[in-house]
Amino acid sequence: MYDYHHLHHVKEQSRSKRTLWITLFLTGFFTLVEIIGGLLSNSLALLSDSAHMISDVFALGLSMFAIHLATRPPNAKFTFGYLRFEIIASSINGLTLCAIAVWIFIEGIRRFIHPEEINLKLMLTIASIGLVVNIILTYVLSRSVKEEDNLNIQSALWHFIGDLLSSVGVIVSAILIYFTGFLWFDPLISMVIGGIIFTGGAKILKEAYYILMESVPDRFQLDEIRESIAQVEGVEDVHEMHLWAISTDHYSLTAHVFIDNKTQPFCIILAINETLKEKYGIEHSTIQMEHAVIHPHGEYGKEFLRHKDEIGGTALPT
Repeated sequence: MYDYHHLHHVKEQSRSKRTLWITLFLTGFFTLVEIIGGLLSNSLALLSDSAHMISDVFALGLSMFAIHLATRPPNAKFTFGYLRFEIIASSINGLTLCAIAVWIFIEGIRRFIHPEEINLKLMLTIASIGLVVNIILTYVLSRSVKEEDNLNIQSALWHFIGDLLSSVGVIVSAILIYFTGFLWFDPLISMVIGGIIFTGGAKILKEAYYILMESVPDRFQLDEIRESIAQVEGVEDVHEMHLWAISTDHYSLTAHVFIDNKTQPFCIILAINETLKEKYGIEHSTIQMEHAVIHPHGEYGKEFLRHKDEIGGTALPT
């Protein structure tokens, strides 16, 4: 029998699931339309958008799998459950966005050197349909992000913001080519789209990287939390403190605290846990009670005791 967890370490995100299924169906259908249209019209802007749409299908499928895994409970092997796969999937999606952007830049340079004829009517028709589809999908995903915090939905949203801008860019490119006859507008607009896609991918990669490196989430100030713990009655010092995110909204904190002999340790733990939950929304914490004489932590504990003796044995807030 597996040990008891007061937190389930799972995500039940019904809204995110429905959103991804709707988005995956519409994206898959329009991707086929755009690939055919891009090949027939010979438009790089349209082809770059269709390549981005292919990555959307891949990203959405990966996100669906990540959300499915996130609903599985922890076990003896994965004690935090499968929440971290959401971050792994997001990093893959971000990397895919960056790779697509690089391909668009390379192909754009080639088209600048060797311009190719474009079927403007077909290009404009497909781009206009794509604009409508992407407006709908961007709206659906943005609503889901507001209701449920999920890095996979955020990465999918960035994909479709890129698609929306791509559709606008293709339409603008077709209009400019029609009135000026300059074919280089097509690769130029494509490279602008590539820059936007790369920015979105880099943003997702950065956020996923920080979580995988177990850095302190941006929403928290470690010194502020340490001070709040130090103000709990009976706490004399806070050290060995770590705070990290398992997933986008699952946080864990561990800390060691020197305590005095006058306060019941269980009361101190209860007060610290309530402080963390009420002030910071941190529900998963592990606090180790220590005495500086028994658990000195080398020079750190000795310095603490010297300082305490200098001020007359008064509890030392940190």
